Amino acid sequence: MIRIVTGLALALSLAACGGGKTEKTIETVGSSAGVLSSKSAKQLFGNEAGGSGQSPAPYGSYAKGCLAGGVQLAESGPTWQAMRLSRNRNWGHPELVDFAKNLSRKAAQQPGWNGLYFGDFSQPRGGPMLSGHASHQVGLDADIWLRPADNLNLSVSARENISSISMRRAAGAYTNSNWTRAHHEIVKAAAKDPRVARIFIFPGAKVQMCNDETGDRAWLNKIRPWYGHHYHFHVRLRCPRGASGCVDQTPPPAGDGCADAKNWVNNILNPPPPDPNAPKPKPKRELTLADLPRQCAAVLSAP
Repeated sequence: MIRIVTGLALALSLAACGGGKTEKTIETVGSSAGVLSSKSAKQLFGNEAGGSGQSPAPYGSYAKGCLAGGVQLAESGPTWQAMRLSRNRNWGHPELVDFAKNLSRKAAQQPGWNGLYFGDFSQPRGGPMLSGHASHQVGLDADIWLRPADNLNLSVSARENISSISMRRAAGAYTNSNWTRAHHEIVKAAAKDPRVARIFIFPGAKVQMCNDETGDRAWLNKIRPWYGHHYHFHVRLRCPRGASGCVDQTPPPAGDGCADAKNWVNNILNPPPPDPNAPKPKPKRELTLADLPRQCAAVLSAP
C-alpha cells in the first residue's frame, strides 16, 4: 500500500474539450509515493484492469485527476451498446453511468433510434489515458456517437470495426444531410439534465440547433462549439454533490452562446490571418503520478 503524506499545493487549470478554467488549490502526490511518483501517470492508470474497491469519488480536474470506486457500464443494455470494448473505457462515476442509461432511454423514443452507442467514458480508475484524450480523467466525461443506434445486437467484433457517421459539412461550418431533428432532441435532452455542465459539439451543429429551437433556449447555454466532435458529442457532468476533492470547470458565460458559435463558423469560412507575433505553443509535459491529486496514489494502490 502506498503511504501518502502532504504533497505540493497546485492550482489546477482545466483544459481539453472546451474553454473556461477555474482554480482550486489541492494537494498533489508529490514525492510521497516514492519511486512511483516519477512514473508516467498514463502508464500507471492505463494498465489498471478494474476499478478500486473504494467509495465512488472523483479527485482533481477533468484533465488532471483520477476516479475512486468507478463502476463499469454494462457492455449492452436494453437501450445502449458500449463500443470499442478492447479499450476498457466504459467506466465512470455512478452518476455518469446513471446519466448514460437515462439518456439512452430518451434516445430510444426518437424515430430511427433504438438507443445510443457509447464511446469512451473513463478508464477503470480514471487518470490520464494511454491515447486519445486529455480529459475523461475523473469519470464524469462521456463520448456519445452521433450514429443512430438502430441495431443493438452488434457483436464485439462489429463494435471494434464500425465507425460513427460525420455530421459536418464545410469543415464544420454547417451540418450535412445526416443531421436530423432526432439529433437535436437527443442533445437537448442531455443538456436539460441538471447534472450536465457542458456539451461539446462542432460549431455548425450548435448554430443549427440555435436556428431550429423555438421553445425554451436556456439549455443551449451548455452546448459549446469545439474542434472535431462531428462523429460524437461529448458530455461533461458537474462534480457530484459532496465531492470535495473534485474541481468543477468555470460555468459558461451567460446567454445561449449562439453568437459565439456563429463567430466560430465565420472563422471557419473566413479564417483570420495568422498572428505573426503569436508565441509558439509549448509542448506539454507528460503527467507523472506526482502531478495528480494526493488521493490518486491510494486509488492506484487500492484493491
